[in-house]
Amino acid sequence: MIRKELTQIFDAFDKMHILIIGDVMVDSYLWGDVNRISPEAPVPILATTERENRLGGAANVALNIQSLGATPIMCSVIANDEASNIFMQLLDKHQLPSQGIISSGSRKTTVKTRIISQNQHLLRIDEEENTPLDTVLEKKLQAHIEDLLNTYKIDAIIFEDYDKGVLTPSTIEKTIASAQNKGIPTLVDPKKRNFLAYGGVTFFKPNLKEFNEGAKVELNGSDKSKLVKAARTFVETHNIHHFMVTMAEKGVMILNQKGHHFIPAEVRDIADVSGAGDTVISVSALCLASGLEEKLVAGIANLAGGLVCEHPGVVSIDKHELLEECFVKLSN
Repeated sequence: MIRKELTQIFDAFDKMHILIIGDVMVDSYLWGDVNRISPEAPVPILATTERENRLGGAANVALNIQSLGATPIMCSVIANDEASNIFMQLLDKHQLPSQGIISSGSRKTTVKTRIISQNQHLLRIDEEENTPLDTVLEKKLQAHIEDLLNTYKIDAIIFEDYDKGVLTPSTIEKTIASAQNKGIPTLVDPKKRNFLAYGGVTFFKPNLKEFNEGAKVELNGSDKSKLVKAARTFVETHNIHHFMVTMAEKGVMILNQKGHHFIPAEVRDIADVSGAGDTVISVSALCLASGLEEKLVAGIANLAGGLVCEHPGVVSIDKHELLEECFVKLSN
C-alpha cells in the first residue's frame, strides 16, 4: 500500500462515529520511589511522588478512538459515588460526550489503582462491583443504546467487556441484531463471562489466554495449524465473520471464511502492556469501518498495540506516530 493511500485511510477516520458499549472505569496511578523495606513486614516502602487519575476500560477505548480522529460515543453504567465524580470530570477534561452514561445508586464505579516505581509495576488495587446489571438497569441501558443508534450515524460498535456486569447476554444479543439490521459492523474485546454470547459479531478479538479459557482449548501459539483449526471451529459455531487473536511476542493471527494470516510481533522496548488491547480494538474498528481487507486491519492494529506498549501506564495511541510507523512497515 502506498503512502498516499495510507494517508487517505487515516484522514477518513475523522468523519467516523464509533459507539462503545461496556465497562468504564478510572485508572488511578500512584508513582514513587522505593529505597527501603518496611520493618513491619518484608514489603517495599513507596515514597510517593505523584498521583494521577485517567480514564480506563471502555473509556480508554474512547480516548483511543478520539486520538485517531474519530468521534467516540460511550454507553455504560456508573455509580453515584466519589469515583463517578472523578470519572465525569475526566470526561469533561478530555471533551468526551457523556450522554450515553447512566448513573445508578445501586452500582459501584470501578477504580484500578496501579502503584509504580521507576517504571516497574509493583501492585494493583481494584475497587469494583462485577455483578450483572439488574433487569431494570439492563432494560434502561438497552433503550439508551437504541436511542443512540437512532440519533447518530454509527460506523461501528465496540463491545468493551471487562466482566464488570454492564454487558449482559440480552444486551449483547439485542445490540448485535440491531446492528445487523442497520448494516453496522460490531467488534468485541471479550472476557470470560460472556465469551460465548457474541454469536453473529463481525469481529471477535481475544488474546490467546482469553481464547484458551473461553473456548476451553489449550493452545500456546507455536502450533499454528492447531490454532487455525480451533479458531475456524469457533467462528463457524458462533457465526463470527472475522476472528483475530493477539499472542504477545508471537504477534497476531486473523482468520475469516476466506483464509487466515499470521502477522509477527515487532521488536519493541516494552514498558507496559496495560491498555494495549484497548488500542488494538480501537484501530481495528476504524480500519474495519473503512472497508480494509483483514490482513491490513490486523497489520495496522498490531503496529498500534506495539507502539503503546513502549509507554508506561495506560496510554492512547498517537495517530501521527502510528501513521509514520505504517509508512515504514506497510508502504511499498
